[in-house]
Amino acid sequence: MTIPVWLTIALPMAGATILLLGGRRTNGWGHLLGTAASLGAFVVGAMLFTDMLGRDAEHRTIGESLFSWVPVAGLQVDFGLHLDQLSMCFVLLITGVGSLIHIYSIGYMAEDPERRRFFAYLNLFLSAMLLLVLADNYLGLYVGWEGVGLASYLLIGFWAHKPSAATAAKKAFVVNRVGDIGLAVALMVMFAYIGSISFEGVFAAAPGVSDGVLTAIGLLLLLAACGKSAQVPLQSWLGDAMEGPTPVSALIHAATMVTAGVYLIVRSGPVFDLAPYAQLGVVIVGAVTLLFGAIIGCAKDDIKKALAASTMSQIGYMVLAAGLGPAGYAFAIMHLLTHGFFKAGLFLGAGSVMHGMNDEVNMRRYGGLRKALPITFATFGLGYLAIIGVPPLAGFFSKDGIIEAALGAGGVKGYILGGTAILGAGITAFYMTRVMLMTFFGEKRWAPDAHPHESPKVMTWPMILLAIGSVGSGAAFAIGGTLEHWLEPVVGSHEIHHVAPVWVVTTVILSVVAVGIAIAYRMYGTRAVPEEVPTGSALTVAARNDLYGDALNEELFMRPGQLVARGLVEIDDEAVDGAGTGLAALVTRSSSGLRQLQTGFARSYALSMLAGALLIVGAILAVQLW
Repeated sequence: MTIPVWLTIALPMAGATILLLGGRRTNGWGHLLGTAASLGAFVVGAMLFTDMLGRDAEHRTIGESLFSWVPVAGLQVDFGLHLDQLSMCFVLLITGVGSLIHIYSIGYMAEDPERRRFFAYLNLFLSAMLLLVLADNYLGLYVGWEGVGLASYLLIGFWAHKPSAATAAKKAFVVNRVGDIGLAVALMVMFAYIGSISFEGVFAAAPGVSDGVLTAIGLLLLLAACGKSAQVPLQSWLGDAMEGPTPVSALIHAATMVTAGVYLIVRSGPVFDLAPYAQLGVVIVGAVTLLFGAIIGCAKDDIKKALAASTMSQIGYMVLAAGLGPAGYAFAIMHLLTHGFFKAGLFLGAGSVMHGMNDEVNMRRYGGLRKALPITFATFGLGYLAIIGVPPLAGFFSKDGIIEAALGAGGVKGYILGGTAILGAGITAFYMTRVMLMTFFGEKRWAPDAHPHESPKVMTWPMILLAIGSVGSGAAFAIGGTLEHWLEPVVGSHEIHHVAPVWVVTTVILSVVAVGIAIAYRMYGTRAVPEEVPTGSALTVAARNDLYGDALNEELFMRPGQLVARGLVEIDDEAVDGAGTGLAALVTRSSSGLRQLQTGFARSYALSMLAGALLIVGAILAVQLW
């Protein structure tokens, strides 16, 4: 008997419902229920994956129509689910890595009085993300999309008693709403010009739709992806989101929320493949963001914010690959999966460091922690090697694949994109080596009350399992083209044009990575790290200020918006309210004048009647004489 796909969504949703409605009565065991719901979803996903492996490639898609959702004359939408090779990758990643984060959270949030509520929000997040990747139409995807936005707001602002956390949650929510407008309008355009919002209907009709409409749809979907995946120009919320508990950072920045935009672009591949200008926009956004995030990561002293900037950059690699079309779709998903392992491991490692250092996040107050936290050092170190692309760890296979696909784009475009990606790899090596050296090596710069110690096993075991994935997942996906063949029925296939032998490209990439490591070692490994932040160059200052992304948004959008709002208020006050007030004043003055005629004296009324009668008689006589 085939296991229903909806069960993967229902289990974490049921966990969230019980924990939220059960209230404080579930405090004693809420964290266990939340973790069990996540693990249950993973087991269901694994069983569906096993069933899928037993089928031929062309029969692996499973569709479920649960009920009629929008039955109106011009629009018929069923609440349906669609499980294929692409969505299966996300189901296993979301539930697998998500479950490890749940387990880790049992220890990390052990002393928090609201731990039960935290696990309810984690379950809600997983359920919404699973709906997003399993929906068989854009409207269902939109519901999951908004559910993820709500859950992320609740999780980022979980410690809302801190003003910084409350502000960060609001910022993430508002910035994502800007991107969500793109997805909402894209749905309207699809319905207006195609008459369908299902994946099947839109993709089948796309070849007959005008280039302008397809370009508009593609750019609107790109806007949505920029918001959810923190790509330029909607990247400003990501660093502030670090105000949430560290497991939230791991969940949002590794396995779920920030990958949603990549999923949207790859899933909508048939639209982008027919809209070259929209596809070019995707490539440009990815290339700009991978450098943007990498440069910011070089100047951050907060360990979590350095990793957040890294996430922005790594998602940029995925978006760049997705913009290359069939040549890059598989590599985008490969890097997304490997990133899920090593970035989740890095964030959990950062949380372990904070756990042992009284929640200190400033790396200038770390140093020499490798002996005090040996397991954290080993697992974090493997994640570090994976993200900078040291062979044979995971990032080597996925990131090099993206770079080769970018170089294979051909002509000047290929060299620009490939060169950008290679430069990004070198900068990644620099800032991640900086994080390693400032945290685990050098002299101790601890606060007097700091007593670093290794985290409990409930936290270290998830870190160990993620480190294993950081080591072996890339080879498992890449050798023999395993992942490419797996995704081929969904995203198609395209042979990469190699501008040079693979070993030459690999040598160049590793040489650039080595240079990045060497520069970081010279700056942070051979000299003492000052506890006070040095002044630095103009670029360093700009990087510390997130390359002035907030200032730019303020000047381009907030201040003009304020001016427009003030103008509308003045129009409302002067024109709308003024017109009403003026009319009321006219009536008041008129009534005051007329009121003078009402004296209350009978002789006055008789005189008025006599005067009126005389006027009438006079008028009649004048007419007759005329």
